[in-house]
Amino acid sequence: MSVQSQVLNLLKDLQAQYKLTYLFIGHDLSVINFIADRVCVMFLGTVCEISPKEALYRQPLHPYTSFLLDAIPQADPHLRSEHRKLLSGEVPSPVNPPSGCCFHTRCPYATERCRTEKPELKCYDDRMAACHRIGEITL
Repeated sequence: MSVQSQVLNLLKDLQAQYKLTYLFIGHDLSVINFIADRVCVMFLGTVCEISPKEALYRQPLHPYTSFLLDAIPQADPHLRSEHRKLLSGEVPSPVNPPSGCCFHTRCPYATERCRTEKPELKCYDDRMAACHRIGEITL
């Protein structure tokens, strides 16, 4: 962990010193939160959401992003949620992805439209998301 911290701090220092832009790919959302300004969340190689970091971590638009953020372990027992959202449903095959939205087999909000029609990546102010449900909820 200390080597990881040193590398991440070095990357941040070099970024500031040389005005660099990084494309950082990772699975550890705590690291992504530390290093990123904007975040792109993908599921089965499909973009679900693109957002400034602060907005994404505060109020995710896509259900998959919400589940990912809820899965981040909390060290402080006072911050732990007793009602963590858990994904259920069938894990789709990356070789033979489902029709429609690639997340619909695990999404608790999936409708028939999700099963048949792939959602477009749409703009919502400075964010983008691909989910039929977003147009139905208040942002």
